[in-house]
Amino acid sequence: MDRAVPMVELAGVSKRYAKGPMILDGINMKIAKGDFVSIIGPSGCGKSTVLKLISGLTSPSAGEIRVDGMTPKNARETISYVFQDATLLPWKTVQQNVGLGLELERVAAPTREKTVASLLQLVGLSHVGKAFPRELSGGMKMRVSIARALATQPRLLLMDEPFAALDEMSRERLHEEQKWTAIFVTHSVAEAVFLSKRVIVLAPNPGRVHAQFCVPLPVPRTLSLREEPEYDEIVTKVSRGLRAALAA
Repeated sequence: MDRAVPMVELAGVSKRYAKGPMILDGINMKIAKGDFVSIIGPSGCGKSTVLKLISGLTSPSAGEIRVDGMTPKNARETISYVFQDATLLPWKTVQQNVGLGLELERVAAPTREKTVASLLQLVGLSHVGKAFPRELSGGMKMRVSIARALATQPRLLLMDEPFAALDEMSRERLHEEQKWTAIFVTHSVAEAVFLSKRVIVLAPNPGRVHAQFCVPLPVPRTLSLREEPEYDEIVTKVSRGLRAALAA
C-alpha cells in the first residue's frame, strides 16, 4: 500500500440530519495507513457519526471524505465495522458467524476453516466454536463480532466501543496482531491511550475536533505499561483535554 496516501481523510466535513441541529461541523482529520487512532469525547459529540460517515452508511452534508483515495462507497469492500451491539446471526454457530464474510466471498472451505480457527484462538473463543449466540455472554458475543470483522482482512477497521466486554488479555493480543488501520470510538481515556498511536478529542454542540494527542509509547503494549509514569502522564494530559472540550 502507498503510505503517501492517507488511509482516511476528512476535509471540512459537516453533518446535519434533515432540518435538525448540526451534528458535526468542519471536521478535518487525516489518518495514516497502519495507525490505530481513538476518538473520544462527551456523549452527543458525534463520535459514532464520524464512523458512519467514513463507512459510507451516511453521507456528509458538506465536505469531502476519502478512504484510501476512494469515496467511502467505493471503498466499502476494504472496510469492516464493529458496532456497539454484536449483531450475530442467531441461527448460525460461532464458527459460522465468524466465517460468514469468507463464505460470501466464496473462499474455499479448508482456507475458511483455518482462518476461523486462528481468529477464535486470537479472541479466546476456541472452546465455543460450535455454540450458538444464545449460549454466549455479552462479552463473548462481542468477541465473535470482532473476529468476524477481522476474517476478511480489512484494510480499515472501524470500532464503535466494542472492547468494553473484553478481558485485558484479549485486548493485548488484538493490539499485537494489528495489521490494519483502525479507528476506535471509546469513552475511556485510559483505554484510548493504551491502544492508540493518536487520540483525537471531539468537543460537542456541534461536534468538532478540539485537540489531538500523540501516544509515543512502545509497542507491543503489555499490562505492565499501565504502571509506568509515562502512561499516567499521557492519560492525565488527554483527560485534561477532554475536560477542556466539555467546557469549549
